[in-house]
Amino acid sequence: MTVHSDDKDGQGMIVNPKPSSDNEADWDGDEADRADRLRFEEEQAMIKEQSEARAAAKAAAEEAGKNAAQPE
Repeated sequence: MTVHSDDKDGQGMIVNPKPSSDNEADWDGDEADRADRLRFEEEQAMIKEQSEARAAAKAAAEEAGKNAAQPE
């Protein structure tokens, strides 16, 4: 293999070629990776929603406490 001065250490390579019969087994992990990524994103969204709900409940409780402390 010859190395040319204009080679850029693999830059420009095809990263996700279409699967062929030779590398079909290598593609099995892509679906699992995609599922893991989606599950992670869903968990992060759920954590964010729970955090926002707790913050809203805390703010409402503080507001209710202020209103109860002030005589009308």
